[in-house]
Amino acid sequence: MLFDTHVHLNAWQFKEDREETIQRAFDAGVTHMTVVGFDHETIPLAIEIAEQYETIYAAIGWHPVDAIDMTDKELTWIEELSEHPKVVAIGEMGLDYHWDKSPKDVQAEVFRKQIRLAKKLDMPIIIHNREATEDIIQILEEEKAHTVGGIMHCYNDSVQYVERCLDMNFYISLGGPVTFKNAPLPKEVAKEVPLDRLLIETDAPYLAPHPNRGKRNEPAYVKLVAEKIAELRGITLEEVAEATTKNAIHVYNIESK
Repeated sequence: MLFDTHVHLNAWQFKEDREETIQRAFDAGVTHMTVVGFDHETIPLAIEIAEQYETIYAAIGWHPVDAIDMTDKELTWIEELSEHPKVVAIGEMGLDYHWDKSPKDVQAEVFRKQIRLAKKLDMPIIIHNREATEDIIQILEEEKAHTVGGIMHCYNDSVQYVERCLDMNFYISLGGPVTFKNAPLPKEVAKEVPLDRLLIETDAPYLAPHPNRGKRNEPAYVKLVAEKIAELRGITLEEVAEATTKNAIHVYNIESK
């Protein structure tokens, strides 16, 4: 049992072979997936995919790169769609300082609005962070996001921030970069995060793990992430799979779905 906690099966890269991709994941032992939508096109499709499969769920939010395009209309739309029984989280949301499409102050405002929405709905949040860790943690602390908690998606920062994330009721999710030879940070994190607060993901079609780096990622490859974490921690693949799946079911509150 493997749970890919963050996958974009709604991306255009899967348009031609989505069903086959999902079947390959099931065949590889991936029993659960959460499809993340983050704009006008991907949010409805995330829900549509989740409706078709019993153990596939959806998360919906607004990506920070596109924060400048979000209005209160979009926020209301997300709130309305969150009532769907297969929607398990709000996000991905956060800050992205790598791209400059949306000014930092606009990103922060949209981020805060989504945190407040998630608190209103009592739903966990999924954090997108690119080159903005200090600001993200500060906003999460100021908005008291610990009351809902959530997931630090594709965590790729130093161990020093992990404790602050855990203190705010967040889980640490690792993806393909933990397998990269030139990526020491996620490897260190993989060894240090308590097993009961660790998650795995692909972020497919992006960030394919070794030996598929540079190719299209897909959810079946989450097994490669789990295998690497098991190797780094000196435990079995089964232990990683069992713990991370249990954690994902808990954070997404799927027991009650």
